[in-house]
Amino acid sequence: MASKTDLVIVESPSKAKTIGKYLGPGYEVKASMGHVRDLPKSKMSVDIEGGFIPNYQPIKGKEDVISDLKKAAKKSDRVYLATDPDREGEAISWHLKELLGIPDDKTYRVTFNEITKKVVNESIASPRAIDQNLVDAQQARRILDRIVGYELSPLLWKKIRRGLSAGRVQSVATRLVVEREEEIRAFQPQEYWSIQADLGRVRPNLGGFQAMFHGREKKMELHSEAEADAVIQAVSGQPFTVSKVKRQDKLRNPAPPFTTSTLQQEASRKLNMAPRRTMSIAQQLYEGVDIEGEGTIGLITYMRTDSLRLSEDALDAAKQFIVARYGADYYPPETRRFKAKANAQDAHEAIRPSNVELTPELVRKSLTQEQYRLYKLIWSRFLSCQMANAVYDSLSIDINAGPHLFRATHTEQKFSGFTAVYEASKDEEDGERNSPLPDLTEGEPLSLKEAEGAQHFTQPPARYSEATLIRVLEEKGIGRPSTYAPTISTIMDREYVVKEGKALRPTPLGEVVTQLMIDKFPDVVDPAFTAHMEGQLDEVEAGKIYWKDVLSRFYTGFSAELAQAEKDLDGER
Repeated sequence: MASKTDLVIVESPSKAKTIGKYLGPGYEVKASMGHVRDLPKSKMSVDIEGGFIPNYQPIKGKEDVISDLKKAAKKSDRVYLATDPDREGEAISWHLKELLGIPDDKTYRVTFNEITKKVVNESIASPRAIDQNLVDAQQARRILDRIVGYELSPLLWKKIRRGLSAGRVQSVATRLVVEREEEIRAFQPQEYWSIQADLGRVRPNLGGFQAMFHGREKKMELHSEAEADAVIQAVSGQPFTVSKVKRQDKLRNPAPPFTTSTLQQEASRKLNMAPRRTMSIAQQLYEGVDIEGEGTIGLITYMRTDSLRLSEDALDAAKQFIVARYGADYYPPETRRFKAKANAQDAHEAIRPSNVELTPELVRKSLTQEQYRLYKLIWSRFLSCQMANAVYDSLSIDINAGPHLFRATHTEQKFSGFTAVYEASKDEEDGERNSPLPDLTEGEPLSLKEAEGAQHFTQPPARYSEATLIRVLEEKGIGRPSTYAPTISTIMDREYVVKEGKALRPTPLGEVVTQLMIDKFPDVVDPAFTAHMEGQLDEVEAGKIYWKDVLSRFYTGFSAELAQAEKDLDGER
């Protein structure tokens, strides 16, 4: 049994309340209210010459919280630092230890992938030391961003307008939005034509159906009205005959469970929720919500992750739930396990409900509308990823008119599988026609009622939405799970990018700043260089390279670019 004087420090009061309930009277649980010290905003606060030494200071306004934690730590036998299980959480734990003066032999680091009674008690029973590699990776990121922000911003003030600021990852995100806008402006639409044939059966006339012109032996593009008319003329006098009927079952796999990036994308598409809001609501679900009849419960696992792993316990629970609620047919022959991307840190599980038995309907009246909608999204996606494939009856009919080929297709669901619970949405909905087709046989003659051409034009690439920009940042390896939402909020707050409907458009200011950055600081706004820096931070976390070496290498190139830019832009505005 723990003594009466064990202290547990977490970031937020709601997390403190949930954990306090699970640990019972032997522990005092207090909240640090987030970070307790940081680099002061008023100056650079990093001694670059002296070897990148940060000058951390207690955060203004936190005096009472710090003093209260100091007293509590002093009278405790053991101090458990239970901040979030990622680099930033590790850094907060380290700052707490340093600032509160907690000796090594009293410091215990614990992390919770989910805030449930079982996991909280298991974690407290097996603490570890603070992982200095994680802390150093976070320090390196913080100092990199501080150097870029504080050395570039004065240049932007002088050359463009006062009050501007530049950021490392934000500058790349803005560049992507600007370059997409340039693509749209430069886009030249190309004309193309389609031909729809209205066909009927010769015997007995059981109503018509439509087939689209496909080509001759191969698929053929029609680029003008004259080309389309020539095909219509050629087929008008020809007999139409069914040349091939192909019927097959098509299987659709469920989407994997959510990572931070896919959760933000899907919440943006399905719930119209901004990434920052999504993360704020997810944090509430993770830290604990008061559920009627159950008390305070952490409803989901940790929401900053790029992993697709699921625990064996969670997989077993999902299997039992699916078989009991939907029947054995809805569970696949083998348990589904998903592989994370090559550059994933894979530090935590994917985002999932901490208890699949707590269905969205069961907890609905204890949640706000936003909490309910996001929880339902996470719960449904997790359950569906463990379900059987959906099965579709796919019918394709080829029809010949002389050497010309027309094709009609139809798809119909035979077995709902995972779609009984959840269907992932797409960025671009494909509007393919899907009318039922008559039961035709090969060699059957058909009558042509009418063939009609329609003009189309190719469309410019779509502007990024928050969802598609996050997807591209992730694909290019820019940023990490914790940075997507703040990056997008920042470029909008700085008025480099505005949101019109769901689309992100650069402002003239965003375009001017980006152009200056591309001209004078090509590395800072180079997606590949930024992705390489992320890789370097991962290496620091893995203990493979020393964090100050990363800063030193970066600063050598950056300070040379800065000096050159000052010279080039002298007297220019």
